[in-house]
Amino acid sequence: MNKKDEKNTKKSKTTKKEKLKKVKNTKKVKKESFFKEVKNEMSKVRWPLKKEMIKYSIATLSFIIFFALFFTLGDLIIAGIKMLVR
Repeated sequence: MNKKDEKNTKKSKTTKKEKLKKVKNTKKVKKESFFKEVKNEMSKVRWPLKKEMIKYSIATLSFIIFFALFFTLGDLIIAGIKMLVR
């Protein structure tokens, strides 16, 4: 190898190291900016009030009870019909 080739290989090694450092630094910046953006978005969220939560909870539970009864009765009716057919 001549001197020029040695210099070129040394330069390429340092540039590879520098590139790795840049990549690591950008990963840190991306993580920091991601969490900053998440925090920013969470500050925009309008959380429900206590009265609204109670209202939504009651509505959810009533729908669950209604559909549970609906499917239970449907199942019992179908089972009764199957018993009569046999």
